Amino acid sequence: MAKPKKRYVCQACGSVSSQWAGQCADCGDWNTLIEDGGGVVTPFQAKHNLQSGGRAIQLVGLDTDIALPERMETGIAELDRALGGGFVHASATLIGGDPGIGKSTLLLQAAAKIALRGLSVAYVSGEEAADQVRLRARRLGLGNAPVQLAAATSVRDILTTLGEGPAPALLVIDSIQTMHSDLIEGAPGTVSQVRASSQELIRFAKERGTALVLVGHVTKDGSIAGPRVLEHMVDTVLAFEGERSHQYRILRAVKNRFGGTDEIGVFAMQTEGLSEVGNPSSLFLTQRDESVTGTIVFPALEGTRPVLVEVQALTVRLASGATPRRAVVGWDSGRLAMVLAVLEARCGLSFSSCEVYLNVSGGYRVQDPAADLAVAAALVSALAERPLAADAVAFGEIALSGEVRPVAHGALRCREAAKLGFGRALAPAAQADTGGLQLAGFKNLAAFVDHLLGR
Repeated sequence: MAKPKKRYVCQACGSVSSQWAGQCADCGDWNTLIEDGGGVVTPFQAKHNLQSGGRAIQLVGLDTDIALPERMETGIAELDRALGGGFVHASATLIGGDPGIGKSTLLLQAAAKIALRGLSVAYVSGEEAADQVRLRARRLGLGNAPVQLAAATSVRDILTTLGEGPAPALLVIDSIQTMHSDLIEGAPGTVSQVRASSQELIRFAKERGTALVLVGHVTKDGSIAGPRVLEHMVDTVLAFEGERSHQYRILRAVKNRFGGTDEIGVFAMQTEGLSEVGNPSSLFLTQRDESVTGTIVFPALEGTRPVLVEVQALTVRLASGATPRRAVVGWDSGRLAMVLAVLEARCGLSFSSCEVYLNVSGGYRVQDPAADLAVAAALVSALAERPLAADAVAFGEIALSGEVRPVAHGALRCREAAKLGFGRALAPAAQADTGGLQLAGFKNLAAFVDHLLGR
């Protein structure tokens, strides 16, 4: 039961005492201690008051001159691009992706390149034996790299081993779901085990200045398995995307405390491992010898890198009374429904009796809102069976009012298209710099449809 807390305050000097006395111990005056009624204190508050007994911390201003964190380049330009310039010392990076996507291969290549530059690298695998990792390194042509390998799952054993000598510059844990801490009950992979193991490894990295990389499993919906707090604990979260049936892989920064989250790295899976792709547009553009209806090229933007992808649409007329289907691959289905609604309401086109199929070639996933105009162009071309110009690109955002709005970095998109041989751009009318392309500008979607249909 809560009880009031008594205190006695000196009326002369203001000192506080827990019990009454005739003379104040601080100023020496007599009969100046008066009882002051304090707040109600519960037994829990009495035992867990954190306002005293701690260690004073140092507060610094924003204008304090400090050295910026050093970066450790991996030697793989696409990985460094996604990281913002390389691994940062005393940082924690989490990389997730589907099984077999190439996470371990990429990290082994990065670890080997860093070790060949003379830095100490430790690679701890909880899923494979050390001989298996060594065989993969030989297949990748990295068998002579001085990477220290170990197969272990006990966090205590790992930290005890690494604490005996100088800390490594890079520590790779593959994977965090296989690690086990004996301070927590439960099997490896449980929420408590993943949280406790990650906390101990991250604490070691922060104290010893090691760049820590954790490999994480993903669930069936593509999110990283384990507690969501794991993504808050680390400094950088990388998502390795792609289909195992396709050659390319995309490394996307989901969170980065030391750089931007809009950069991507593009790789191609080959026999000798993951190779960098300097021109990602070549992966997503098909060679068309003749004009095909329902296809248009869209200059997507990932960070500072434009990537040209092909948007494909197909419409199929149905008999009366049948329910039309809407299928989307590589784009947001909700945004497709919005574009279809604007085309019907503002342009007089009818898709209600058609099945609509939309695809982004190469398995690429488009998240750029500037793809609205390209999707609309592909849909109109498929519905009217009128092929679009093979040397044209389209980009622009569509409002519900039918307005075609300008998008960011339009000049950069146009310059990349011109570099790859395209000659014209279907874009918002407000687009000023066309990068050498012939511009066909539109203020609203109705004028854009009229242009495509030759009205």
